[in-house]
Amino acid sequence: MAPPPYTACIKEPPPVTSQTIAVVLYDDVLLLDVAGPIEVFSVANRYLPVAHHYQVRTYAPGGRPVRSSCGLVLQADAALPQVPEAAALLLVPGGPGAYARQQPELATWLAAHARQARRWGAVCTGAFLLGAAGLLDGHRCTTHWNYQARLASEYPATRVEPDQIYVADGALLTTGGVTAGIDMALAVVAQDHGKETALEVAKVLMVVMRRQGGQAPYAPLLAAVLRDDSAIARVQAYVVDHIDQAFSVARLAEMATMSARNFARAFAREVGITPMEYVQNARIDHARKLLESTDLPLKQVACRAGFGSARHMRLVFAERMGLTPSQYRLQFSYT
Repeated sequence: MAPPPYTACIKEPPPVTSQTIAVVLYDDVLLLDVAGPIEVFSVANRYLPVAHHYQVRTYAPGGRPVRSSCGLVLQADAALPQVPEAAALLLVPGGPGAYARQQPELATWLAAHARQARRWGAVCTGAFLLGAAGLLDGHRCTTHWNYQARLASEYPATRVEPDQIYVADGALLTTGGVTAGIDMALAVVAQDHGKETALEVAKVLMVVMRRQGGQAPYAPLLAAVLRDDSAIARVQAYVVDHIDQAFSVARLAEMATMSARNFARAFAREVGITPMEYVQNARIDHARKLLESTDLPLKQVACRAGFGSARHMRLVFAERMGLTPSQYRLQFSYT
């Protein structure tokens, strides 16, 4: 059954004036970053009195059409100077055009005008355009897990939160990858019109109001192992290839023909985490592959990944991933 234009069962929200959601477009923007949040606000209007409707508008440099990264051409409603100063939200979607292209005109405009909006933010890699405009300096933010290290490196004055689906820091809103723009838009609707309205929108879109596990379940904990002749690389490769074995710092140091203290220091300096953190991350990644691709009982998954018991694996998963192994399998299994 289609939702009614007004929902009597939902408690009337506090008065909110008609408001503009200003979405910035540019060449090589990711289409889903644009469409996902827009659909949230569009569906929300079905549940709101007309006076409270969101007015979604798109803006591009020069008001010209832009070609999205998938090839579809988008016609902006207007040029950037026409963005209302008091927009409820100024939103910058992500895409290759945000992190792989120079957008000086857009960055300059954002630096001068974004803070005039009540809230401003980015979906996914749109954070790079905010960074270029100086809008991330001194703020907490996030972006897609695959680009977090690069964002932190290019804009060191910001603090990148690695495991968040979206981050609200004052008026600044940023999200993880792609569909996280929907999560952020639902949070905006909840803030403006109450959680009940946001939940109704989530039901229509068949998404959850709050995902479990943040970004951690989507990102590998370890990068691919460099299989060279260095002592540290040899140890890393051995751990990954023999993950069902028991390891200690002393045993790993022996493989590297180093003292335990020197090995631990060298490993942390070169890899960025301690040897035992590396072992645990390797166990989690191996278990995740088994949970995704097999129907093995959890006890066998735990044994093959070196956890020793399903109980220990469950504790580690819950702490590190925000999901139990069973929940992870339910969400990501392709068998």
